[in-house]
Amino acid sequence: MIRIIFLLVFLSAFNAFSQTVTVVNSETGEPAVNVAIYNKSKKLSTYTNIDGKARLDKFDLDENLYFQAISYLTIRLTKNQIIANGNLVGLTPRSETIDPIVISASKFEQRERDIPQKIIAIPGLKVQEYQPQTTADFLEQTGQVFVQKSQQGGGSPMIRGFSTNRLLITVDGVRMNNAIFRGGNLQNIISIDPLSIDRSEVILGPGSVVYGSDAIGGVMNFYTAQPKFAQDSSTVSGRVMGRYSSANNENTVHARFNYHGDQWATATSISLNYFDDLRMGEHGPDDYLRLQYQTRANQQDVVVDNPDPRVQISSGYDQINLLQKVSYEPSLKWRLDASLIYTATSDYSRYDALTRFRESGEPRNAAWYYGPQKWLLAHGVATHRGNGKWYDKMVISQSFQKAEESRNTRSFQSNSLFRNKEQVNIWSTSVDAERRDRENNVLFYGVEFIHNRVNSKGSEVNIETNEVQAAASRYPDGASWRSLAAYFNYQWSIKKNLTLQSGLRYNHIWLNADFDRRFFDFPFQSATVNTGALTGAAGLTYLPNPSWELRANFSTAFRAPNVDDVGKIFDPDPGTLIVPNPEVESEYSYNTELGVKRKWKNVQFEIAGYHTFLKDALVPRPFSFNGQDQIDYQGETRNVFAIQNGQEARIWGIEVAGKWSLENNWTIKGTYTHVDGEQTEEDGNKENVRHVAPDFGRLEIEKTGSRWNAAAWLMFNGELGFNDLDPTQRNRPYLYALDEDGNPYSPRWYTFNVRGNYQLKDDITATVIIENITDQRYRTYSSGIAAAGRNLIVALRFDF
Repeated sequence: MIRIIFLLVFLSAFNAFSQTVTVVNSETGEPAVNVAIYNKSKKLSTYTNIDGKARLDKFDLDENLYFQAISYLTIRLTKNQIIANGNLVGLTPRSETIDPIVISASKFEQRERDIPQKIIAIPGLKVQEYQPQTTADFLEQTGQVFVQKSQQGGGSPMIRGFSTNRLLITVDGVRMNNAIFRGGNLQNIISIDPLSIDRSEVILGPGSVVYGSDAIGGVMNFYTAQPKFAQDSSTVSGRVMGRYSSANNENTVHARFNYHGDQWATATSISLNYFDDLRMGEHGPDDYLRLQYQTRANQQDVVVDNPDPRVQISSGYDQINLLQKVSYEPSLKWRLDASLIYTATSDYSRYDALTRFRESGEPRNAAWYYGPQKWLLAHGVATHRGNGKWYDKMVISQSFQKAEESRNTRSFQSNSLFRNKEQVNIWSTSVDAERRDRENNVLFYGVEFIHNRVNSKGSEVNIETNEVQAAASRYPDGASWRSLAAYFNYQWSIKKNLTLQSGLRYNHIWLNADFDRRFFDFPFQSATVNTGALTGAAGLTYLPNPSWELRANFSTAFRAPNVDDVGKIFDPDPGTLIVPNPEVESEYSYNTELGVKRKWKNVQFEIAGYHTFLKDALVPRPFSFNGQDQIDYQGETRNVFAIQNGQEARIWGIEVAGKWSLENNWTIKGTYTHVDGEQTEEDGNKENVRHVAPDFGRLEIEKTGSRWNAAAWLMFNGELGFNDLDPTQRNRPYLYALDEDGNPYSPRWYTFNVRGNYQLKDDITATVIIENITDQRYRTYSSGIAAAGRNLIVALRFDF
């Protein structure tokens, strides 16, 4: 009897062993985790665990099994073949260099070669190499995104002739754009800590099918530190870094801590930034110098001489960035993630507003500063791996955001300080899914709901008596903006070298706003928007051979009116006032893009051309308020403007990128961007488009050693003459240099820069960077503050 029991136990153990497969990386031998194993019908499926193992007892011996993961090539084997090979399966990894993976095109992993749009993928390692002070600076370093700054605490990206609320920002898949994202320059991107970013992807061109409203010119996706699970025993890792920059006496301290467990993992990130007044370069237009500045003495506003005109007084600020994430993986099919991000700045001056002067020679403003810019994101995600009937992977996301900002303005020699404070609460829920078949055709689909609530207050403070009284708010208090959407996107592998991507999205938008008529006799009491938008895209990628990639993409995109468009009261320029206008509709774009990539043995060259037609563009135009084209506001007579649907605009351009890999780990790479456009005015005349940047680009040579790398690079920017500026910019001479006729223009400029990273020990790395070596004095186009002059950056990082 004992022998029979022993035999049964032995046979049972042998059967269990023979029913378990181990899947590994064929090149490294490491376990291949979360590999999907399924039969032809996909009615039966399983996944490998953290050790690369999976049970196969549910499958028949002669049944074809498919092993699929985005990071590996898909293979097909029968169960008998697996047993004959000792229950070991090796998967060939896809090369990130040859066949890189991107996420942002569909919210799921895809091969870059299958996507008909141009996407810039930036690994987090680049943050450590270039040590940007803000995420805006990080994007600028790519040489493919133009960045405008009104103040040091700024950074408004421009992509393909679009900016601000015609570009979309996401953080960990959550939409950052809110109901008060404006058409003027934005600085919300500085709320994203570059030192917490693990990966960034920028879609050049529209993304409305997947992302909805605002994604006309491009989508900037930032993926922050992600908790990682341990394969064996629990471990702890982290990083501590300190950095100093000479141009603004920057002091930054950053720390990151990670816990890696079998089922639990965490990630913590903390950054503290101190930025002093920014010092500009020595060689360049004198128009940018800060010869004098305003201050207050003996209860009077006075103007004093600046002892060092290259120091831009009142441009400094501080910032804190916090991130905490927790991940739990109870099984191979479920993963739960929770995250909390909080950032806050100190007060910081709107520098360009402090450099405006009246005809009398006095400054227009004694004070113009933003109050603390605060941003809170609470985000929960549940990821489920399905059986393939309805989905292979589903992601359920729930988030809450609170964005706070304020503006504080006081005219020179006035005791009245006007304050506008805004708080936007944003709730969003989304469900996204992907379903793959064995031919690697993929269906992506999802639904999304977003709700914004705007709280806006205005007040007037007497700085001598501290008396406070109510004043007009910037937006209608209590206004709401809601969006409900459903979409699908299909990737069809027509042939091995020919892929079609197509998709549709329907979005419905509701806006409600009630106006306070205590301060303005509005000819209306409320504004409502109830509108829908259908957008679509279709694109092809064709690889005739391994050396060529051809892309073509056709798409539509839209931007629905938000609370900023419908209900804002704001003075963008001296003598101008923007007033509410409830009679606005969505703007639409129609886009075409063609791209070619050619690869040789050590050389890669890529060029893309695009054209965008923008219809019913939302732009500020002269307006009548109660029959008047001028009204008094904060003690001045202003011309009345409002956001209105204009006629049309056309934008076109080319983007060039190249890379040459030489012997001995030398690399040369460069980018060049040209964009142009025109908009049709009410009288039928053609004018330049405001956010069309001058030609710009980057050229770099890099050398990599076993413990170090070094690089030298050139940033360059073309000129925009007076006649190349759009009408609004011609009326803002305080932003520009003056030509020989006294007209504002944006001069060409360049900077030459070098950097080096050296690994002193296995866990200690030093970085030294010198930016703008020749100490050029310049401003990027449309910027209100000069860029840094010669700048020494020193950073020391300790990893454990």
